[in-house]
Amino acid sequence: MNKRSLKTKDFDYVWHPFTQMGLYSKSEPIIIEKGKGSYLYDINGKRYLDGYASLWVNVHGHNNKKLNKAIKKQLEKISHSTLLGSSNIPSIELAEKLVNITPNKLNKVFYSDTGSASVEIAIKMAYQYWKNIDKEKYKNKNKFITLENGYHGDTIGAVSVGGIESFHKIFKDLIFENIQVQTPSLYKSSYKNEDEMVYAILNDIERILIEKNAEIAGFILEPLIQGATGLYVHPRGFLKSVEQLCRKYNVLLICDEVAVGFGRTGELFACNHENVEPDIMCLGKAITGGYLPLAATLTTQKIYNAFLSDDHGKNTFFHGHTYTGNQIVCSVALENIRLFEKNKLLSHIKRTSKTLEKQLNGLKYHKNVGDVRGRGLMFGVELVEDKETKQPLDIKIVEKMIDNCKENGLMIRNLENVITFVPVLSMSNNEIKKMVNIFRKVLIDTLEGVR
Repeated sequence: MNKRSLKTKDFDYVWHPFTQMGLYSKSEPIIIEKGKGSYLYDINGKRYLDGYASLWVNVHGHNNKKLNKAIKKQLEKISHSTLLGSSNIPSIELAEKLVNITPNKLNKVFYSDTGSASVEIAIKMAYQYWKNIDKEKYKNKNKFITLENGYHGDTIGAVSVGGIESFHKIFKDLIFENIQVQTPSLYKSSYKNEDEMVYAILNDIERILIEKNAEIAGFILEPLIQGATGLYVHPRGFLKSVEQLCRKYNVLLICDEVAVGFGRTGELFACNHENVEPDIMCLGKAITGGYLPLAATLTTQKIYNAFLSDDHGKNTFFHGHTYTGNQIVCSVALENIRLFEKNKLLSHIKRTSKTLEKQLNGLKYHKNVGDVRGRGLMFGVELVEDKETKQPLDIKIVEKMIDNCKENGLMIRNLENVITFVPVLSMSNNEIKKMVNIFRKVLIDTLEGVR
């Protein structure tokens, strides 16, 4: 198929996610043909540094020989058989590995195929847990505390515990009610300092738990960093305090580590930064090294036990997916974790994250850079019209900058007026510097051109 035909058929047949197709159809599409290491290559042979890890998933680089080999080895045995009523070797081995590397209380693994599905499972699991224990006593436990600007996926349950008005307002008649509390992010807040902010928000959470404890099944949040709404970074100690409040008022703590898990924040899991033990943890994205779709919802023995019965129709968790625990995806996930350990990737991330932070902090001088924030290899640069008013930079200018980055060989994305830097986890120090240097040039050139 020639290049012109590919572009025509892309416009004719493909509906892209989170994309206004009316605008896309007027653009010059980038069609990726192959990848190698930290780079993507389009059908014209142009090379792009993968500054968003192909939507925050790639770990060891594209076309990794060890991950390729793991897939080929499993293909020679079997590609898929159902986990409903039977099992398979890779799913068992991966479950054991996940239990061994996640917080201690988590020892049961429920597989799915997307981060949204892992959250959907967590919500249903938490809701049914209370009903299984005592249906009458906990009949009103059907709400969840969430954070403003939270994002947990796009299925109806995940949207219900989300907090992005622009994404979710159209579905307001379909979703269930949640209880939102303020995001602990000092930038754009009315608080004088982080201590004052955290004190006020934790007091608000405790007030809600005291007043509505009988209605609350769980508290769901993205630990440390709220991803898709602009990379809001929580103050140190906030997550631990939330855990303590959940324990005090008998509410399940659900940590959505889909975006922040598997080394993204500098620890294998974001919960590890504060020794937090969630009741339920959601995993996805980087679990297979960015190769294939897989997600997992982990929970405790206590929660699992509430679903046990000698009667098929009693207490059973009636949820599942056709490709739950698929052999190929579990095999590549296992190899991904082995490579994490073998290559000492966490140590590498801790080094390169310092480089990324230093390089991005060097942009703070610019009159249109309002804020630089992040942890590990997950940073955002908020662009503003004015530093004092913090008015967001015009979205058309931001989108032009994204296009200019691509023209200069950097694949990167924005969340409205926040430019995200979430690179391939194995990206080298020099590649990290190259990524920021390209953006710095585009930042200066684009805004000088606009002015």
